[in-house]
Amino acid sequence: MTHPVTPAELAALAASDRPFLPAECADLARRASAFVDTGALDRTGPGSYLLLWRDENSEAWLNTWWESRDTGYHDHQGSCVGVYVLEGTATQEGLPIGRPRQPRRYRAGESFSFPGSGIHRMDHDAGAVTIHVYSPPLRTIGHYEIIDGELHRTPGAADEGSPVSPRLLRALDSDVYSAAPRSS
Repeated sequence: MTHPVTPAELAALAASDRPFLPAECADLARRASAFVDTGALDRTGPGSYLLLWRDENSEAWLNTWWESRDTGYHDHQGSCVGVYVLEGTATQEGLPIGRPRQPRRYRAGESFSFPGSGIHRMDHDAGAVTIHVYSPPLRTIGHYEIIDGELHRTPGAADEGSPVSPRLLRALDSDVYSAAPRSS
């Protein structure tokens, strides 16, 4: 942190009488980055996530990934997200149906948002530092994977990392999937 952050500073940053829209979450993540001194971060281990704040309308996490980290496909059970990249790069992509995958790469200084109704994955390159703001606060996360040839959602705790989705990624990249008939 650039200076010791007081609870009052974070409360003022996130103060709202309503949940935030996705673009507002991205802006909050960018503004919260002013409180982070990336040079002072502990760079040992694979990485970590630190809760910056949580109130009735939003929560924010500082994520550090010193090793690559794929979140797998997941949802936020109705919470939208805004992400700001402080260091390194992170890739985000929604779950495509009937079209090729369209990952989008974000570099330091860039942000994006994603609706609470969507399913997506993020792939953090080694050295990525990001801030994620969720609104409303996460209650649970749904993880997606193909099991016995069908897409399954498994609920997971909101404050735990999500597993990768290797079978789902293979299916999305397969010739069988890309050759599926498309409706207009």
